[in-house]
Amino acid sequence: MGGWLVLLWVLEVVDLVLLGALDGFGVSPRVIAELPQVLTAPFLHFGFEHLMANSVPFLVLGVLTRMSGRRAFWVATAVSIVVSGLFAWLLSAPHTVTAGASGLIFGWLAFLLVRGLFNRNWKQILISAAVFGFFGGMLWGVFPTLPGVSWQGHLGGAVGGVLAAWWLPRRP
Repeated sequence: MGGWLVLLWVLEVVDLVLLGALDGFGVSPRVIAELPQVLTAPFLHFGFEHLMANSVPFLVLGVLTRMSGRRAFWVATAVSIVVSGLFAWLLSAPHTVTAGASGLIFGWLAFLLVRGLFNRNWKQILISAAVFGFFGGMLWGVFPTLPGVSWQGHLGGAVGGVLAAWWLPRRP
């Protein structure tokens, strides 16, 4: 996770040097030609403050999700990125651009909150309770309360995390 986080910071430094040119690789709503940017947007941020706000939850929730196993981590990550990006692409206001790892973060959060229930695993349920205690307040981010914040991407990420948790095989 640390390496991935370093990549996000390096990309933000490159974006600074390029005067924000990478920001255009975020999600532009309902522009068919830019649909592949659903896959690039989570790696980009609109400035260091945006990236700093995402860094701690990215690292903590990413590590906790990885503890569910390699396959579970990659399924949760891929589904969260795609569903988050599609929600932003379909539901965001015209002439806006969505970028940032928060859709993925919300996906990991939702995955961690529900995986133990789907899995009927008491250890994962305890992790869910701890995650909710520390990060549960983030769930307000799925509502349209703050201008300039992509509640669409947050909601999509959370839906993606739940779908991934449901889709992965149950353990006895």
